[in-house]
Amino acid sequence: MSSPAHKLEVRDLACIRGDRRLFDGVSFTLEPGALLFLGGANGAGKTSLLRLLCGLSPAESGDIRWNGKPIGEQAGAFRGELCYLGHQNALQEALTVEENLRFLAALGGCTPPQGAIPRALARLGLHRCERRFVRQLSQGQKRRVALARLLLTAATLWVLDEPFVALDTAAVKLVAGLLEEHLARGGMAIYTSHQPVEIAARSSRSLQLAARVATPRLAARAAASLTAEAAL
Repeated sequence: MSSPAHKLEVRDLACIRGDRRLFDGVSFTLEPGALLFLGGANGAGKTSLLRLLCGLSPAESGDIRWNGKPIGEQAGAFRGELCYLGHQNALQEALTVEENLRFLAALGGCTPPQGAIPRALARLGLHRCERRFVRQLSQGQKRRVALARLLLTAATLWVLDEPFVALDTAAVKLVAGLLEEHLARGGMAIYTSHQPVEIAARSSRSLQLAARVATPRLAARAAASLTAEAAL
């Protein structure tokens, strides 16, 4: 899955949303086996930072490199090494569990082999659920379905926004175990969580984001933008 060449480098990353500078000067490096916990109060910019790291949103300034090259210059290759699980489950209620997982796997550029989906679901405690419609599931079951994607990908870098939400104690321990297995294989992971979870890793660190207030310059810029939009 991974090799010593794989490396995620983040340098002086800054993000502005509306009239607020959410964060700036964010820098870190992840190498095989490394785990990064991203903390901070609601509104500090955790989800925004994760989206920047995945190339889903533009940064105000700074640099994100994968294996020494900017992610924007190798979008396809980077996406092939990335598995992003957002705060929302990203499941279609009108589709079955299996249809959802096959669709999400296809978006990630892979096709699960025969039997892989039932095995992944069983590992997450969802035995024989592949033909059930997502709308029939509880919130905890839906979260487990979303997390089953982790067992259907060969991605090196996992970026997980609140992976433990809506899970009971046993499921939290199970997902922590999946993370530990991924890291032991040489994978990397970045995650947020509002609850403390013990995850063993050869290299583990945390990054705390602090909520910021609007500055007069940014507030003026946001007001000017709104005025321009209203004039259109």
